[in-house]
Amino acid sequence: MTAVRKIAVVTGAGSGIGRGVSVALAGAGWSVVLAGRKAERLEETAALMADSGSKAVSGTAPEAVCVPTDVARPEDVDALFETVRERYGRIDFLFNNAGTFGPGGVPLEDLPYSAWRKVVDTNLTGSFLCAQAAYRLMKDQDPQGGRIINNGSISAHAPRPDSVAYTATKHALTGLTKSLSLDGRPYRIACGQIDIGNAATDMTQRMRRGVPQANGELAVEPVMDAADVATTVLHMAELPLEANIQFVTVLATAMPFIGRG
Repeated sequence: MTAVRKIAVVTGAGSGIGRGVSVALAGAGWSVVLAGRKAERLEETAALMADSGSKAVSGTAPEAVCVPTDVARPEDVDALFETVRERYGRIDFLFNNAGTFGPGGVPLEDLPYSAWRKVVDTNLTGSFLCAQAAYRLMKDQDPQGGRIINNGSISAHAPRPDSVAYTATKHALTGLTKSLSLDGRPYRIACGQIDIGNAATDMTQRMRRGVPQANGELAVEPVMDAADVATTVLHMAELPLEANIQFVTVLATAMPFIGRG
């Protein structure tokens, strides 16, 4: 008997953690709607998924559907989830992953309003818009329910110097996660958050060159393989809806987070 194909939406799927999670989902037999601003990067992810999906054990090959999307634009998010509704009629999992750090090394007093807004609109408002659209579909579909995972950050616990916009949005995502968990209970909608520290992606290349520490020093920080993050997200995604990992922290073991460095 062929298993029913599960449907996921991954935002920020054109690179880094989003790409790794999409490939891991394909390898486990999921079909994935890939959302991101650059169509060519989404196509690259889809090609990697095709190779991973060919190794899935049974059933029809999982699909990759590319939908260029700026999550900060409500009309783009509406179009993304209308594509999901029309093609599949349901959604089982949303990975709210799209995000930006903003300009690095800019002191708080010099941060332009436009830079603040870009980070807030992408990291927080974008996550809300996608979660809201997924929630509506999960609530209306039969059988009811699904899972949402928000990509938080180590910064949801402790900030880095000169990271006010990024840190503020990642703290806010924790509130979004808790509210989604509470409001989703009657409809079998589970919501969790993964807080990631120093996974090896384009965004963390600077860790290997040295980044400012709280004491003012510049230090090289260890990183971990992004595939280990993808494995964790896949585990969370494949739990039955009666179980939920509410919060999980995955980080490079020796990064300066616990204790004093």
